[in-house]
Order: sequence, then C-alpha cells, then structure tokens
Amino acid sequence: MAVKSVLRMGEPCLLLKAAPVEQFDTPELHALIQDLEDTMQAMNGAGIAAPQIGVSLRLVIFGQKASDESKNPRYPDADSVPYTVLINPVITPVNAEMEDGWEGCLSVPGLRGIVPRYVYLQYAGFDQYGNAIDRLVSRFHARVVQHECDHLDGVLYPMRITNLKDFGYTEVFFPGQNIIDD
Repeated sequence: MAVKSVLRMGEPCLLLKAAPVEQFDTPELHALIQDLEDTMQAMNGAGIAAPQIGVSLRLVIFGQKASDESKNPRYPDADSVPYTVLINPVITPVNAEMEDGWEGCLSVPGLRGIVPRYVYLQYAGFDQYGNAIDRLVSRFHARVVQHECDHLDGVLYPMRITNLKDFGYTEVFFPGQNIIDD
C-alpha cells in the first residue's frame, strides 16, 4: 500500500492507550497491516505498532519473513524473529528474570538506550484473520514484543530506562559501527 510517516516522541497519539481491534479479516485491517509492513521495511525496523503511524489500535507487527534471510541493519547481532501480525496482545512474564539491552525506536530516531526487559514471556493474541496466537519466547524476540506492545499502552522505551547515563545518540555510543538508526 504505502510507506507512512512515523510519529515521533512528543506526538499525542503515541501516549494514548490504543483501542482493541474488533473486526478481523476486513479490507481496512489488511490495508493497515500492509502499510505497517511497508513502513517497517522501508525504515529497517524490527517491528512497528499501529499508533506509530497515527492509528490508535492494538496492532503490532514484528520480525522478518522466512524469505528474507538478511540481518536487520538496526540490530545486526540479534537473532531473527519470525514475522508476526499480533492483534490485541496479552503479555505474561514467565518469571521475574530481567535483562538489560540496547533499544532504539523508529519514533525516537538517532537515539539508543539500555532498557530492562523480561527475558522469558508468553504472548497471546490474534492474527489478522482472527486465529489465536500463543507463544513462549525469550531474549531478543521477547524484547521486541515488549517494546512494540508498550506502544499500545502509550509507553516509549525512554520511559523504561533506569539510568539516563545509558541514553544518548547512537553515533556516540556506537562510533564507527555504522548502525542504521533513523
């Protein structure tokens, strides 16, 4: 469909709790998912949430399609995450183990920060056809899901940083590493 503009930190839509998706397998929903996919791919995102393109619905997409074997240039050392459309997600930590890790965001361009996230979690929800999704995941996959689902509750990753000394410009923290960060 189209690459959309990604809202940036400070935009009111990014601070709202998104509404649940109530109808599945509609032309409008499929068009929104295609817009999200086009935008995520154009910006080399690991994932994207509907509020990031100004649509306050509980819908995220993340990961890479099986046909795309290349590494994400924004997270070159990360394990691959399967392409997923996740609607009306529910996240449940499996235990209390947390791990600090670097994050960036299409809505917070040029910056990175260390964010604590649950290492193991279960997530459930639906795909665009209304089929149930229920997965147990860990590490980078779990981090991506938590990051994207935070957008559905009006939370951006800088709000989760526990030490602001660990928040700054990508080029300063990673000089010469050529990490793409929009």
